Amino acid sequence: MAIMKDIQKEYDSRGIDIQKVGIKDFEIPLNIRRKNSTNQVVSAKACVTVSLPKHYKGTHMSRFVEVLTEWQNKDMLGSDLKGCLSAIVEKLEAKSGELELTFKYFINKFAPVSGLTSTMSYECSFNSILEDFNTPNEHYKFILGVKVPVTTLCPCSKEISAYGAHNQRAIISVKVSYGRNEHIWIEDLIEMIESYSSSAIYPLLKREDEKFVTEKAYENPKFVEDILRDVVLDLRKNKTVKEFEVECEAMESIHNHSAWAYQKEVK
Repeated sequence: MAIMKDIQKEYDSRGIDIQKVGIKDFEIPLNIRRKNSTNQVVSAKACVTVSLPKHYKGTHMSRFVEVLTEWQNKDMLGSDLKGCLSAIVEKLEAKSGELELTFKYFINKFAPVSGLTSTMSYECSFNSILEDFNTPNEHYKFILGVKVPVTTLCPCSKEISAYGAHNQRAIISVKVSYGRNEHIWIEDLIEMIESYSSSAIYPLLKREDEKFVTEKAYENPKFVEDILRDVVLDLRKNKTVKEFEVECEAMESIHNHSAWAYQKEVK
């Protein structure tokens, strides 16, 4: 068979180093180790990119898929992704790369009174960033992201109303970065976030559970500012966390806008 021409490696004269080039929305099965020592297989969407030197015409898209396929059956704690990303960067002859995996993670929830079990999904992400690969200045960062739906009840509405108060679903988005030899369980991060809301959300509630959740929210009113500050204080105390982002958005039930708060900190 004749040797086929490698168009991607042809010289490009425009002199532009491309910061990120690769593939996105590539679906793969992913094994994630759970806190209870079992594995959960999830359907993940991968966005993986590398830098491209100015003298190359293009990157080799098939090589991204080759490496992801090799790694898809390995147990992942999140920070283990450095090996996968390093393999991608090396195979593509790049200096830097980024790998983001987004997926839904399922956790069993117990109704607060009846104790009935149901399964709830949470949007999660693993994001790995590798810079200056295979040099003395090599730097790696891993970011765990979760989006947690909760209930918020407005303190102002409760204060000024003779009875009742407006409440709504809110999404608390948290991203935390920590060292490769350290770990934060998805379950623990979600539980911490839910604890600072007016009330957690459950897939299955009987009447006695609904009464409990409704009254708990009423007794625990929270602005988005309250939730954000409480989560920030908790993350500041967590010695494993090196940097974090917190975003709180409440889809207001009596307004045509959302209430929103955001904080990013590096320790």
